[in-house]
Parts: sequence; C-alpha cells; structure tokens
Amino acid sequence: MSTLAIIGAGPGLGAAVARRFGREGYDVALISRDQNRIDALAAELGEEGDEGVTARGFAADVRDPKALTAALDAATATLGPIEVLQYSPVPHRDFMRPVLETTPDDLVGPVEFSVYGPVTAVRNVLPGMRALGRGTVLFVNGGTAVMPHPDRAGTSIAFAAESAYGRLLHDSLTAEGIHVAQLIIPGAIIPGHHKKDPAVLADTLWTLHEERDGFRHFADDLDS
Repeated sequence: MSTLAIIGAGPGLGAAVARRFGREGYDVALISRDQNRIDALAAELGEEGDEGVTARGFAADVRDPKALTAALDAATATLGPIEVLQYSPVPHRDFMRPVLETTPDDLVGPVEFSVYGPVTAVRNVLPGMRALGRGTVLFVNGGTAVMPHPDRAGTSIAFAAESAYGRLLHDSLTAEGIHVAQLIIPGAIIPGHHKKDPAVLADTLWTLHEERDGFRHFADDLDS
C-alpha cells in the first residue's frame, strides 16, 4: 500500500487531497499541530462509507525539526514508506508584515516555516522514496512565491526560498524517478470556485503526481 503524507493537513485542501489520493488506494498521514483536530479529521475520512480513507494523525509543528522528524518517522512506522509528500501548511498571519517594518527577527518564523520545515521533511522521506524507486514531493504556495507583495514580506521572502529549494530538488531528483512539483494558488482557496475549490485543487495535485511534467504550475491566473 502506498502512503501520502500531508504536512499542514486541515479540513479544506488537506481533506480534499486525502480523499482524492485515498480513492486511488493511498493511506494518508495527516500532520498538523493539533493532535485532537487531526485525529477527528482522520476519523471523519475513515467513516465516509465506500469512499472511506485509511488516515492517521501525527502532531508536529513544522518549525520544530525534531517534532516534524518524529511525526514522519511515526507515520512511516504506522503506514509504511511515504511515496508522496505534500508540504502545504498555512502561514501565520504575523509573517505578513510590510517590508519596511520587517526586522531580521520577523523573518525567523517564516524561514523556519518555509525553508527548515521542507528541508527537514524531504530529508526524512527521501531514503524511503529511493528504496521504493519512486516518489513525489508537492509544494503548495501562495502567489507571493512568484510575485512578492510589499505588505507580505515574510511570506514573499520565505516562499521564494522554498521555491528555489523545490526547483533544485526537481532538477536533482528527476533522474531517480522522484518528481518534485510546485502548485501556486493565487489568492484564497474558495469553495465552489471552478479552479480553486479544494476538490478541484486536489484533482490538480493528483494530476501533477501522475503526469510528472515540469516543476511550477498555477491553479489560476496570478491576478485572480
């Protein structure tokens, strides 16, 4: 059985991706800070009749490398090697300060969140993907990853660094059968939207995993 790990799992996009991959036979590791919430989400996913997904929750703060490593280790021990990793936690509001008000200390959190977290996660799952001979890493970012905004300096800077890391991984791992892709979602995720509804985005992420074509993809126009 294949395993998908969603870092930053929640009731919106995370749940939709869990359902989409679950329909394809994947077990799902849900990773987020609140154990009670992800346990409840895992139970909800498992109770959806014929569409039920085998899901388990593992608590970790992505800004704590030891906790994130422990959660991924526990997920692997419980569900098996992680074949697909999705990194999509929602940034904190206090990361989004105007650039002229941003101090070095203000950038510590965003960099921990968008650089140290992904590096920790990828280094944890990569040996298992190599042993399987296949794997996919999916980065999900907002529009500031490619169009920096002066009022959102923290995410603009840190997402750009995360994007660079993802691109370097893409170029370095393709020959090993490990695909790395980034999905840019401009603006908010909007239920009912023809491109940015969670279920639509989940289909897009499944397609990126299946088609394995290129690094950067856009859910919608940047000015949307």
